[in-house]
Amino acid sequence: MLQNKNFIEEIKFQIRHGKMTNKLIIINVGVFVLIQLLMAIQRLKGSTDGSLINNIFGLDTSGFLMRPWGLITSIFSHFDLWHLLFNMLFLYFAGKFFETIFDQKRLLATYLIGGIIGGLVELLAHYIFFYNSSNSPFVVGASGSIMAIFAAIAFYSPNTKVMLFGVLPIRLFILAVFFLLKDIIGIGHEDGIAHFAHIGGAILGVISVQNTYSQRNIITFTLKLFKNLSTINFGTKKKTGKTFRAKSDEAYNYEKKMKQEKTDVILDKIAKSGYESLNKAEKDFLFNQSNK
Repeated sequence: MLQNKNFIEEIKFQIRHGKMTNKLIIINVGVFVLIQLLMAIQRLKGSTDGSLINNIFGLDTSGFLMRPWGLITSIFSHFDLWHLLFNMLFLYFAGKFFETIFDQKRLLATYLIGGIIGGLVELLAHYIFFYNSSNSPFVVGASGSIMAIFAAIAFYSPNTKVMLFGVLPIRLFILAVFFLLKDIIGIGHEDGIAHFAHIGGAILGVISVQNTYSQRNIITFTLKLFKNLSTINFGTKKKTGKTFRAKSDEAYNYEKKMKQEKTDVILDKIAKSGYESLNKAEKDFLFNQSNK
């Protein structure tokens, strides 16, 4: 009982105070458990019809207009344990690295928009290439979202090296190109993989790090839009009653640019000499940036 309580408390702590990567993993695992429970209930009732669960959690490429919510639910849903495990390992690696460069809100936005764009590309491909098919496949999985995150860090910091299988140093850019080519080659194969969703997510990831903090950047624009919407009709005041004056756009963008340039210098140092070559101040700076 004590272990169960500690586990539950740790989950609560991660949801409230953990990194966005951890929160996304918890959500994906939670949805997987829910799906398995619903499947078990159906089996207990003697039913093997999975259409209801597919309609709730999957992206229906043949009936999207009737079930548009699939664009969102599908990027958090997995029906197979191995599919979940592989995606969560990939998300943990890519998400943790992403959060050392950018902030948590940008990670969430990249995950959501990357998944949605990936789903839309998969839908478009279905209607162009497989419109007359008798199959009605449901697309599920966080792969498109994760590809968006991985492509973003790979094209933003292409020379950064990772140890493949713990022994082979390889640049992130090369890994990203390998996965992208693998999906392009896989198009048309009946392997049960939503290759177009992966490609769509990767494209979003590449676009998302072009002119990163420009207002024309899709992620930056989306974050600012939601920030503006959240402050409509609400004045932010100090306890003294005086109106709080936020930084001007020019000052904010300048400060953001300076921090990003410092981050780039540190990442270049990591790429050339490894993480251990950083001094304490540089490590603290990266840590603080990832917590914002």
